[in-house]
Amino acid sequence: MLVLGGVTEALALARQLAADDIYSLAGLGRVPEDLPCQVRVGGFGGAEGLAQFVADNGIGLLVDATHPYAAQISANAVRAATLAGIPCWALRRPGWQAQAGDDWREVADWNELIHSLKPFRRPLFTLGREPLEHLDEIPEHQHWTVRCLQSQPATPRAEIIGARGPFTLESERELFARLHCDVLISKNSGSQATEPKLQVARELGVPVLVLRRPELPAVDRAFSEGRVLLEALKSIAAEAAPTQLCDP
Repeated sequence: MLVLGGVTEALALARQLAADDIYSLAGLGRVPEDLPCQVRVGGFGGAEGLAQFVADNGIGLLVDATHPYAAQISANAVRAATLAGIPCWALRRPGWQAQAGDDWREVADWNELIHSLKPFRRPLFTLGREPLEHLDEIPEHQHWTVRCLQSQPATPRAEIIGARGPFTLESERELFARLHCDVLISKNSGSQATEPKLQVARELGVPVLVLRRPELPAVDRAFSEGRVLLEALKSIAAEAAPTQLCDP
């Protein structure tokens, strides 16, 4: 099988794969070196390129375990599986749900986000690298903090923090206190590793601008938990084992 990784649960899944399975990463973060399966880093060249890779490597099942906001990759996975004539499964992690005391304001895209940011002075971005493309557009009354996987030098009105979760509740409290941030910007990833920031925002009464999740394509089977997906994969592996043993 070919597993397209991107979320924490995907790495746990990759640790259970066989030697001839393949775990694929975009290569934006750390590449694990201790997996029992093959590891591939980089893109495929769209859906057609992925379909060709599937055919060339005899892949019988494609598993999309990418980030909930990686809509293009998910669309390519479904299209490639269709072209190759194999099933496509997906890990679709549920999003966070607002709780009592939360002040969440959903925005559809970057333009709506920037418009909603106008009243604030010290936003904390936890969207990934996208804000880095707009550092020359920071309004005069604002100072941005951008937390993403890779750090880079600060600019006069922006601090860039390179960090990877999981983040503790105490470390997030310390960060909010140091920055004096008055608004948090986040994707609704649903990850436990980055959820503490939402609790701190709740404690401090800091509003949260939440980037709306993209619509993802339908797949042959969708799983909301990595544990359930792993059990399903073990089940089909067990069913296939007797057939393999009987082959001449």
